[in-house]
Amino acid sequence: MTAAAAVNNDRTYSRLLGDLALGDPRFVVLTAENRAAIRDLPDRLGDRFIDVGICEQTMIGMAAGFALRGRIPVVHALATFLTLRAFEFIRDDVGIAGFPVKLIGGVPGFLSEANGPTHQAIDDLAVMRAIPGMQIFCPADESDLLAGLPAVLTSPAPTYVRFNASPSRLPHAPFELGHAELLSEGHDLGILAAGLLVPYVKEACDRLRDEGISSRLVNLRMIAPIDEEAIVETATRCHLVVVVEDHLLVGGVYQLVCEVLVRRGLSVPVLPFGLDARWFRPALLPDVLDHEGFSVAKLSERLRRAHRSRAGLRSSEEVVDVIFEPLPLVSNGRSTP
Repeated sequence: MTAAAAVNNDRTYSRLLGDLALGDPRFVVLTAENRAAIRDLPDRLGDRFIDVGICEQTMIGMAAGFALRGRIPVVHALATFLTLRAFEFIRDDVGIAGFPVKLIGGVPGFLSEANGPTHQAIDDLAVMRAIPGMQIFCPADESDLLAGLPAVLTSPAPTYVRFNASPSRLPHAPFELGHAELLSEGHDLGILAAGLLVPYVKEACDRLRDEGISSRLVNLRMIAPIDEEAIVETATRCHLVVVVEDHLLVGGVYQLVCEVLVRRGLSVPVLPFGLDARWFRPALLPDVLDHEGFSVAKLSERLRRAHRSRAGLRSSEEVVDVIFEPLPLVSNGRSTP
């Protein structure tokens, strides 16, 4: 789980996907008129590249048909339309059958930037988690995406990818399905994150470290299957667990973490940094992050306040019983020995 060398930065998603497809004739690439990340693939793949137009439901039906004939379809669409407009087709045609269709959701979460609520995929994890057997990959940046892509594409399970090709800012450990990655060690704050916000959290943790506040930062990478041991280890080692996500709290990583802790019989304070039953304000990404409290500066201040609050709330020997409050502090259940 320790960070290692990053994937070669001269590679891109399109280049790697094309190379994998050229090496395995089972791959078929489809898109619902979303070519931004794969513009070179029509020339490389020929008739194994299909643009269906703005027809996400049709695309999923086609993908299921290809999978039935032994192919591995890799489909592309804006995340909100892929997961919501085509949900019934994904659930029934892909999920129930367990076909290895790979669902690549573009501009998820805060990456939709200036788009309004209709285009904000901040509930995509919730609906994809509801499909039994669906794997979910949330890369932190482009190098994380490339590190996980071969394993994700060759997995026999259907998989949803929260596409994120943001410039790489971190070295990443070798990728394993269902395994998280430890980016920093500490005991004051235990931070669980996945996707776009991971590099911002890492930079905030580095700032706090200079102030004497240590943070254990875990890049979850996969939301399903989730690395339960990484969550449990963080919860038992740290004074406060913080979950950071660009998703609604309902059905997202925060709720998933709480489910794991309750299932394991652990009672620890859990602080969610996410969207609490609301859409985010559209703007360019830096302005979105600043306004919503997820820029490095805002995260640093929020984490600093959380640490100070916990330090004043209890000593390291005290046991906290059930605490159910409005945000920001929530505990997940009864205390255990």
